[in-house]
Amino acid sequence: MFGYVIINKAELKVREWEEYRAFYCGVCRALGKRSGPIAHAALTYDMTFLAVLLSDLYDDPVRLCHESCPLRPWRRCPKHRNEHIDYASDMNVLLTYYNLLDNWQDDRDLRSLLFARSLRGRVRQIRKEYPRQAAAVTRYMEELARCEQEHSADLDRAAGLTGELLGEIFVYQQDIWAERLRRIGFYLGKYIYLMDAFEDRTDDQKSGSYNPWNLQKPLPREPEIRSILTMMASEAARTFEQLPTVEYAPILRNILYSGLWKRYEEILNPAASGRAGSTCKREDHIN
Repeated sequence: MFGYVIINKAELKVREWEEYRAFYCGVCRALGKRSGPIAHAALTYDMTFLAVLLSDLYDDPVRLCHESCPLRPWRRCPKHRNEHIDYASDMNVLLTYYNLLDNWQDDRDLRSLLFARSLRGRVRQIRKEYPRQAAAVTRYMEELARCEQEHSADLDRAAGLTGELLGEIFVYQQDIWAERLRRIGFYLGKYIYLMDAFEDRTDDQKSGSYNPWNLQKPLPREPEIRSILTMMASEAARTFEQLPTVEYAPILRNILYSGLWKRYEEILNPAASGRAGSTCKREDHIN
């Protein structure tokens, strides 16, 4: 489901792009160091956004290192390191683990089950270290399963569950920034869920899989869908502007105001994007 909170490289300055890539590769590095080499495959754009946001908000200095890339061992990449990048990597593993279990339960995807099992030991540690976030994931899985079983046509209910989950993930600690971070995560979570369901709506209609977009009467047209997604993105951006971000604000604004819509445009115009029928992969936007 995750992977929609991406950068729009074309709208960034070279220096800003290099900074973002160092964060992205930094989260990747932290995944490998903290959760094992296989965890590199769990890397998402969404948690890179969180790493940049928290590093800026809490004025957490980054330590730059140059290490080989797990995908290209012959290539040394600049990678940022700090406490909030480590946190983003841990949340990345936590979310990926339960998403893999959901894939196994829904589709009996053996690869998802094997990947989940490889992360299980590390997830136990993360759950002990972050009980609030872990409890939010457990609630999410239970409530989402109930929503799907009831075949709920309530868009706000289904999307709101992902919003509540990401809201807790975005809150690093209970302080003066907690409610604003929770609100940003909430609306981005709703956006992610609705975008994912929008992308899958045709396949889900054929397979009979649960998708609240397909349960609307009448089926919503593209302008209505865009309007709903715009409301979610706008609320996230409006709350972001209330935070005192400075150093990485241009990168964060690029993602919130432009990057969020890249995948949407690709879904509407797959031929124009040059990736007809493809999905967002790490190489598409970073290398």
